[in-house]
Amino acid sequence: MTTTAIGTTPAGPGQWEADTRGRAARLEALLGDPYDPANPHGLRALFAADERRQPPAATEELLTGAALAAEFVPAEYGGRLTRADLLARVLRPVFRRDVALGFGHGITSLFAAGAVWAAGTPEQRRRLAGLLLAGGRAAILHHELAHANAILRHEFTGRAVPGGGYRLDGRKDVIINAARATARVVYARTGSGPRSHSVLFDAGPPGGEGVRHLPRVPTSGMRGALFSGLEFTGRPVPGDALVGGTGDGIALALRTFQVNRSVICGVLTAAAGTVLHSAVRAATDGRSGPVARRWRKPLTGVFADLLACDSMATVALRALGLLPEAAHLFAAAVKYVVPDLLREDLEELATVLGARGYEHGSPHYGSLGKLLRDLPVAGLGHAGTAACQAVIVPQLRTLAESSWFIEEEPPPALFRERAELPPLDYRLLGIAGGGDFMAASLLGSAARLAPARRAGGRITALAALAEVFVTELRALREACRRLPRYGSPALADPAVCVLGDRYSLIVGAAAVLGIWEGQDGSDPFLSDPAWAVLALSRIGQRLGVPVPDLPDGCAARVLEELLRRYRTGLSCDLDATLLAQ
Repeated sequence: MTTTAIGTTPAGPGQWEADTRGRAARLEALLGDPYDPANPHGLRALFAADERRQPPAATEELLTGAALAAEFVPAEYGGRLTRADLLARVLRPVFRRDVALGFGHGITSLFAAGAVWAAGTPEQRRRLAGLLLAGGRAAILHHELAHANAILRHEFTGRAVPGGGYRLDGRKDVIINAARATARVVYARTGSGPRSHSVLFDAGPPGGEGVRHLPRVPTSGMRGALFSGLEFTGRPVPGDALVGGTGDGIALALRTFQVNRSVICGVLTAAAGTVLHSAVRAATDGRSGPVARRWRKPLTGVFADLLACDSMATVALRALGLLPEAAHLFAAAVKYVVPDLLREDLEELATVLGARGYEHGSPHYGSLGKLLRDLPVAGLGHAGTAACQAVIVPQLRTLAESSWFIEEEPPPALFRERAELPPLDYRLLGIAGGGDFMAASLLGSAARLAPARRAGGRITALAALAEVFVTELRALREACRRLPRYGSPALADPAVCVLGDRYSLIVGAAAVLGIWEGQDGSDPFLSDPAWAVLALSRIGQRLGVPVPDLPDGCAARVLEELLRRYRTGLSCDLDATLLAQ
């Protein structure tokens, strides 16, 4: 195998962003033109591997040679992981092509490693870093969640044995990379009550005493990822396998899942951008004139949604380093909103693609069908939604009483491109409290825009939309003050869950306003209010609140930019990355 590393560890915060952009560009170049039928890493080859329900071996070899696993190892242990938003950026070239490849060859190792980076001993961290930097994989063996899908169903138990160590028992039928992982991070039930689970770092060989590998499981989505199972019968693990303390498992899950949620949203948005490119091709191929009127609304609307989703994910990812004690709430809101927005967007794009959307093996049009299959698995379906509700809903009354319309705004650096931000440190991430910096940001944005309400044009529409969301937050505050003070029983009430829906869309709108305000003028399109007006109008419509009519030329400006990006090979996110051609 030829090794072609895509970068080295950056020297310091001032170089992190430039270094990441360089690594992402090199990975994009290594993967090559996705639409070239002769490219072994192109969409045709990836779709063919998916049809065979096998990982794309040549592309996995390329990613191993590029040392992609180093992106999941903190820089202090020899890897390239500095900031979470930069991690998502460097993973996007993989996810634009194949979500299953991104999960199967990499991101699940990050999900597994998170607990070790958060609470592992120095020796555990060094050992896991060494495994990943040597090209190994780590598998995460989740505990069982309510509303569980196959990935989150069933769990393992760990019982302490005299003399130290644990014995693992139980089985899970669906684990990504169960048969290929060189380490496993197990969320095992070791007790009862709120401290019912512990995390065990099992770095032994994949076979050995007390282990039975279960057959591979066929799945409807992410068919190229290797899902199989494990059964443990008295599997011995040493006492030093315990990560953190006994009973820390649920707290560690809450701490690490906020990173996982935010990264997933950032990379899935990139995957949806590939489908949007396919739809633009379908709407323009063979036409010398303008895009047909009937396709303009879905194309511009989805483009605005992708920019909104990227705004939400980017702010959540940056907050993990800048506001680690408070980021958990917004991370849950983003994960609650973004997969649903993307699903709706794919349905809109299906109307543009028409019969071409059924050309499943086509590099130009096959991405729609594949992402429709992969998205529910990547987002963990209803279980993922329920987990986010469980973070958001119990906090709503407290936020309404002590945070909204009271708390100070977050630092402007949260929204500014190229701002120097602190690194991601899992050890600092909070799991409760911390206030609501995004509600405060919404109020600040609306106040700064208020003088523009009489200016006319797009900026006036933006100011009016900001005030719409402030009004909605005010109404939400009154509704949430009537909730029970705390407790999971509220989660069984659909009316209470609707409050969580409304909240998540409101703070998602705040991210759009913050990103627009954070522009420095270097990108004329992102500095123009047009995209933000359209994105916020669509969020408002989803909330069911009255929104002002789009100003003249607003949708046309967004369509113009989308066509420009398609013709010049730029991505449909905030970065407008040059794609391999």
